[in-house]
Amino acid sequence: MTMGSADDDPARPPAMADVARVAGVSPQTVSRALAGHPNVQEKTRAKVLAAVDQLGYRKNNAARVLSSGRSRNIGVVMLQTSFYSRITLMYGIESAAREAGYSVSTATTASLDTSAIEDALSRLEGQGVEGVILAVPLIHVSRRIEQLTGSVPTVTIDGSRTSATEVVAVDQSLAARLATRHLLDLGHETVWHVSGPREWLDAASRTQGWRDTLEAEGRTVPPELEGDWSPESGYRNGLILGRIPDVTAVFVASDEMAFGVIRALHELGRRVPDDISVVGVDDIALAQYCSPSLTTVAQPFAEMGALAVSHLVRHLTDPDAAPEPASVEPTLIVRASTAPAGRGDH
Repeated sequence: MTMGSADDDPARPPAMADVARVAGVSPQTVSRALAGHPNVQEKTRAKVLAAVDQLGYRKNNAARVLSSGRSRNIGVVMLQTSFYSRITLMYGIESAAREAGYSVSTATTASLDTSAIEDALSRLEGQGVEGVILAVPLIHVSRRIEQLTGSVPTVTIDGSRTSATEVVAVDQSLAARLATRHLLDLGHETVWHVSGPREWLDAASRTQGWRDTLEAEGRTVPPELEGDWSPESGYRNGLILGRIPDVTAVFVASDEMAFGVIRALHELGRRVPDDISVVGVDDIALAQYCSPSLTTVAQPFAEMGALAVSHLVRHLTDPDAAPEPASVEPTLIVRASTAPAGRGDH
């Protein structure tokens, strides 16, 4: 009598032992590989993942799932960062999940490399999450990411998508158009731009919205300056902008970078808004308390997190429901950092 396998009983879903048999390793090695254990060699991990793909194996978080058939757990993939926007977004996710009766597991990634995002998704799948909120931009979508987001219901919140994901997003192009239009309406001839990192889809959309607005008005499009979301990068770019006499208006892709820009302009003796008007994006809590208070385009981060949970729970409750991409409109908040062009001449 031979030992049974997944092939002997087509009705039985593949188990970890089947993956181990196909990969030629022990079940313990399979478990460690799927959990992202650092002591598993990449060659071995690749064999395990190939066996997972071949068998269509999906790991159950056994002890918790067997009794009810559900883990009541939502996974979130986040970039390792202390940025206010990510913290507020997570607050919205956790509050909405708790209200809906779900717990939240977070897998952070130190980079936006495809392999890092694959590892984060694999860790969450190994924990038996019922669904995933992907809160990082997908620069490249690999076959493994497609497989993971296809096997676990997934909602993205920054415009990224795979063939199986549902998208909840802020209209970032509109955010840029609101900021740029506001500055043009104040009489500025053109608007300079400090962008976020190019690999972030949000940053790319804001840059495109800024460029489209200027081109539609027949205005000169200045060279784009790139930051990395940090106040330090805003400060460095502010030192450049403050030395260009023709600069009178700047659209900065985040509030935190805008704080750095304003600090640099102050140090160079360029007055905000008398000499240069500055608009940010996000409307973080500190925006109204900087000097001068920051005109910005508000993004409802907590609402975005709650909306992502709502979409995910709807899909978990009714898997056959058609995906409904949602776009949230940003709002311009006018404060003291913007003024009509030429005010500093008086």
